[in-house]
This record gives sequence, C-alpha cells and structure tokens, in this order.
Amino acid sequence: MKASEVADGIFRLSANIGSDMLFEGIWPLPHGASMNSYLVKGRDVAIIDGVGAWDGVPETLYAQFAQVGVKVEDIRYVVINHTEPDHTGWLRSFAAMTRDFEVLITAKGLELAKAFYPLDVPYRVVKSGDSVDLGDGKQLVFEETPNVHWPDTMVTLEPTTGCLFCCDAFGTFGAVDESSYDDQLDASQLAFYEREALRYYANIVGRFSMAVNKAIAKVRNLDVRIIAPGHGPVWRQDPERVIRLYERLAAYAKGPAKPLVTVLWGSMYGNTEKIVTPLLEGIADEGVESVVYQVPQSHIGDILASAWESTGIALAMPTYEFQMFPPMAAILDELGRKQVKGKLALRTGSFGWSGGAQRELDEIVARQKMGWNFLEPVEFRGAPGAEDLKLIRQRGGELARQVRETALADV
Repeated sequence: MKASEVADGIFRLSANIGSDMLFEGIWPLPHGASMNSYLVKGRDVAIIDGVGAWDGVPETLYAQFAQVGVKVEDIRYVVINHTEPDHTGWLRSFAAMTRDFEVLITAKGLELAKAFYPLDVPYRVVKSGDSVDLGDGKQLVFEETPNVHWPDTMVTLEPTTGCLFCCDAFGTFGAVDESSYDDQLDASQLAFYEREALRYYANIVGRFSMAVNKAIAKVRNLDVRIIAPGHGPVWRQDPERVIRLYERLAAYAKGPAKPLVTVLWGSMYGNTEKIVTPLLEGIADEGVESVVYQVPQSHIGDILASAWESTGIALAMPTYEFQMFPPMAAILDELGRKQVKGKLALRTGSFGWSGGAQRELDEIVARQKMGWNFLEPVEFRGAPGAEDLKLIRQRGGELARQVRETALADV
C-alpha cells in the first residue's frame, strides 16, 4: 500500500486487514477492511487516527511516512479521534521511537488511553471549538461527537481544505487501495462500498444511531468538503453522498426501512423447513422482496445487516425443550442488543410434545425493549398439513402488505 494525497498537504496512509480476521473478534470481513490514518503537513506535522498493533500493520504505516517525506521524529501532534485499539494499537511502538510529540485527545479519550496504554507521553485534552495551528496555513479544529461509536469520539476539521477526519463515523468495511476515493470509483465500486457501509453500520455503529444523528447535525454546521474516515474510501467529490447514506441508516433504527422482509429459519428434522417456501411465496405474492438466512448456518453479522434495512422480519423455527430453537434465540437476543427495533414480524414453526417458543420470544422482545409488532403466529404440531401451508402463505402475504405500507418512501 502506498500513501496517497487527499488534498494539498494532506495524505492518507492505510493498512488493510484480510478476510482471515474477525473485526472486534466477532464480525466477518469477506472483503477485508482498511484502517486509515492521515498526515497533515504544515510547518508542524500532525498524524490523525492510527492503526492497530497486528503483525506488520504499524510497520506499514511507518513505511508510508517516508513516501511523503516525513520521518517519525517529524510528528509534532498525534490526534486521537477515537481510542479503540484498531486505531491506537500502534502508539506503543511509536512512543518507543520518539518522544517529541503531543497527543491531542478528549477527556474521556484520555481516561481510556491511560487504561489501554500506560505510556509516559504528553497529553493535551481538547474539546469542541479548540484548535491547533500547524503553521503554513494549516489548522486543526476539534468537535466532540460522543458515542460514535465510543464515548470518547471526536472529529477533526482542517478548515482550508474542508477535510473532516471522522474515524468511525462515515466508515465502511472493505479493503482499499491508492485509488479508493469516490472520484476514482465507478458506479459498481461505489455501490460495493455502500453495501459494506450497511454491514459496518449495522454491526458496529447502529446501536448508537441517536448519537449518529447528533453528530450529523454538528457536521452540517461545519464547512465540510471532504470526508476522510478511519475505515473505507475517502469522499471528496460528493461527501454529501456518504452523509446522506448514514442519515438513512440511522433512520432505520426506528423500524420502518426498505420494503424488504428478512426471513430467518432453522429446522431440526425438516418440518419447519417445509413452510419456508409457502411463506416466501406469500411475501412475493404482494410484490415485496425477501432475503433468506438459515440459522445457525448464517452469521449474525450478515443477518444483522439485512434485518437493519428490512421493515419486516419472519422467524421460522421449531420449539426446542419448552423454548425457542436455541440458535434462533441467540440471533433474536443479538438483534435486540444491537437495537433492531420497531419491526413488523411473524413467527411460525413446529412443535412436538410441548410448546413454549412463544413465551421465550415474548421474554426476549420485552427484555430488549425491541417493540416489534407481531402478526398472529402460525404454529403446528409435527409436520405441517395442507391447511398450515395455506395459512402461512396467507400470513406471509399479510406481513408483506404491512411492510409495503409502512416502509420508508425515500430509501
């Protein structure tokens, strides 16, 4: 990876992590992910954000310093917008090479940095409206944006270029290269990163959508001409595109989203599986699209992204020992943890010698305060009969009609 110029005196330094890693130890990265740092060169030099401490990653960063004529000892300021280790793990090795720098960080960030990295380095706490003059016309202005996605977060603006360094805000999954700027990507590549943004948002940021909306309001009061996130491409031709995307994804947190149904199904002996086809047919009868995931074969990261942008969710599962099919219970609980709220929903499935799935479902939905609106469930004993198959098709159509009527118009 080579360093690339974002704007006059501003350079992006990136390192990719591959599909063999799980982001946060949880989320698959089928297309990798990038960690982006930025150098701002005035009379003094600042590095904004950073990289993790995985093998070879800090060394990739330091090699890119040389590509833009900067030595490690030239760095005067280290700006930490967000203390999470995927952006700060490099600090240990950096502090071992030089001491002539100052860390600029929020008060909450300082608290976290000292917990993660007990380093004897100079810190300066900054708050909204504070600034640092780098000389030669370059300046950094700070704006706190707490809980996007940790409570320590802030964004940093370079006013002469309008470049906003925003770390996790406006980020995406997906590896990058030197041409990963929106003005160098074609329509299919832009669509790819927007899909990766959905996965990133739902998996990482979605729980904090209220804070995202507050941050967007702050950003709109700044003269922003470039969006330079900590993950994914830089948006310098049309930064409003990624801001609007995040606005839309944050709006989905209320429940209504695309006219789409996510269908989750799991089956022990094939009886619940038999009702999946008529369920899908009923949804399709109403002209509504569906996305299907088998549980537990599908990963929660993919399910979460689909559920986030869906207005409707259908759960097809058997009862298991007086409760829900355990993998489905785990999925539902995780959707609740990630604040997938206000969805239209339907449950169906088989039971044998006892019921009980509905009780656990109701408990999870209530405990997680999910606020899902359920249609009358379709539950059958053993294998589904002809009337069961007919009823689930009808119920799928009913769900689809409600989804079509409730979905957001501007999606």
